[in-house]
Amino acid sequence: MLLVYTHKITPRLRFTFKHLCTRILGIPVSFTTTIEEFIAHDSLKMSYTRQPLSNEVFVRNHELLFEQGLSDIDINVQNWEDTKCFFSTGEKSALPYDIFAASFYLLSRYEEYLPHVKDDYGRFTATESLAYKHQFLNQPVVDIWAYKLRQVLEQKFETFIFPKRTYNIQPVIDVPMAYYFKQKGIMRTVGGALNDLFRLRLRGLYQRFLVLFGFNRDPYDTFKWIINKQKQYKFKFRVFFLIGDFSTYDKNISINKKKFVSLIKSVSDYCRIGLKASYFALDDIAILKKEKKNIEFVTNYELEASRNSFSKVNLPISYRNLIELEIKEDFTMGYLNYLGFRAGTCTPFLFYDLDFETPTPLLINSFHCIDYSMLKHQSQLDKEQELQRLIDSVKRVNGTFTPVFHNYSFGSDPRWKGFKKLFTQILDSTNEG
Repeated sequence: MLLVYTHKITPRLRFTFKHLCTRILGIPVSFTTTIEEFIAHDSLKMSYTRQPLSNEVFVRNHELLFEQGLSDIDINVQNWEDTKCFFSTGEKSALPYDIFAASFYLLSRYEEYLPHVKDDYGRFTATESLAYKHQFLNQPVVDIWAYKLRQVLEQKFETFIFPKRTYNIQPVIDVPMAYYFKQKGIMRTVGGALNDLFRLRLRGLYQRFLVLFGFNRDPYDTFKWIINKQKQYKFKFRVFFLIGDFSTYDKNISINKKKFVSLIKSVSDYCRIGLKASYFALDDIAILKKEKKNIEFVTNYELEASRNSFSKVNLPISYRNLIELEIKEDFTMGYLNYLGFRAGTCTPFLFYDLDFETPTPLLINSFHCIDYSMLKHQSQLDKEQELQRLIDSVKRVNGTFTPVFHNYSFGSDPRWKGFKKLFTQILDSTNEG
């Protein structure tokens, strides 16, 4: 166990140390404000305060973990060996930066509570983030910093055997629309056909009738391929189905359709099913509660995880609603247009509510790439190389890689050509050395 001496034990301090030391490094951590207890401890120990006690491992603290609420923080990002960091500490400190305060800033999504420019859907964008502006979005910096702390502790406590963690992946498949043509009902089907005709999309009209009359497979119906892929791997895919009411934003099939229910049940035999919360459920807990109840009725087991439509997170409301409905995990935290680490980590972490100053039981699984973000790369080779660089950055810290693909990106649309191969590249990354 690692014992940390500090002048004040706060919820922020407990939350941050437990993520870096326990979740990433696998070391239990405890805290004390008593010097005698600290001196008597005969295993790993460090001090986190303003001045060292003697010659122990000492990290000079920034004030962030001892504050409450939001404040105007002066941040100066600097190069640090193979990465970057901020909140410099001074000469006496074993680390040149307060990695705990810096980690809390990223994990709590502090910057998302501050004034910022939102996109058309009201989302926090990558270009507004500190990581993008200072070019460390492509690194899981919190995990990298934790491993730098481990190096310092290893030098000081040579006989201590540090646990090792292994690289793993948790693939996410997002299903905002299970079928493109099928199961839409007479009004939507006729309306779609007339729209194709009016816009002279004759190829689309031809394809629509081939699918409806059973000659071709629906272009979004890739579930047989997904299930066959799942059978090849021991780890489970997470498949998030949108089952909310039809609206301007959400256009999936009605949950009252027997074939849609049958599809969800058949996928649940092989994969772990989650709820893709509809756009209007993001701000209305009554709608979210109804969708949770409906998906549980179909799967016949308690809902564990959800993911928001349009990858939109309204902090802290979105997460408070999940907590109130006892949904344990979220898979929404990430960027649509950029690969990288929105919260600076590739290790699932608990949501810290900055308004209430308390860690919550909600586990945030931030995703690191989404199929849409790879469309900007023209060639298949560019996509594969960019993806591999991201995978390698997670592998270096033995983290958890979380990609998001949609059911339609495995279809026949030329836009998504090669994405089956990219998905397989991720799945096979656990087999590499």
